[in-house]
Amino acid sequence: MTGNEKKLKELGINLSNNNSLKITQAIKILRNEPPFEGVIALLISYYDSSTNNSIRQMIKEFMNDLKDHALRREVITEIKRDYKGDTLQMLASSCWQSGLDYSDFCSDFAELFLAGDYMTALECFTVIESSVHNLSRQNKNLIIKRIREGAPGLMNEKTALAIELISVLG
Repeated sequence: MTGNEKKLKELGINLSNNNSLKITQAIKILRNEPPFEGVIALLISYYDSSTNNSIRQMIKEFMNDLKDHALRREVITEIKRDYKGDTLQMLASSCWQSGLDYSDFCSDFAELFLAGDYMTALECFTVIESSVHNLSRQNKNLIIKRIREGAPGLMNEKTALAIELISVLG
């Protein structure tokens, strides 16, 4: 078992035992070392099921501070899962707050924009808007097309946001 596998197993045990002190210590340790594959999935799954606001806040801050470009794909994998609305909102928010370039994944954010609630859509809007300068005209057009296709099913508040997003991409 590699060092990262051992750490991942330990984190999983701490999360499943729901020991706040050990979880807090584990997250603090994670913040001081390079994140490794699997840690995002464990933390987000815990965030989604937890009612412990202080632990949820620590996970949110951890996600906001991610700086490892290689972990973007794992974050996007989690965005595609069937989590509660507030978890998806936090994930989308962490993407733009981290400062990482998510332009390769803007179509995923467009899908979440359409499927999520207003606040999640707003976070997706921000990710796409901050990535627009890195998108090719072809990618912008694909996202515009997808938003237009999904717009008829949106509530009024999201319709205005969709119109603005199309303008930003235009």
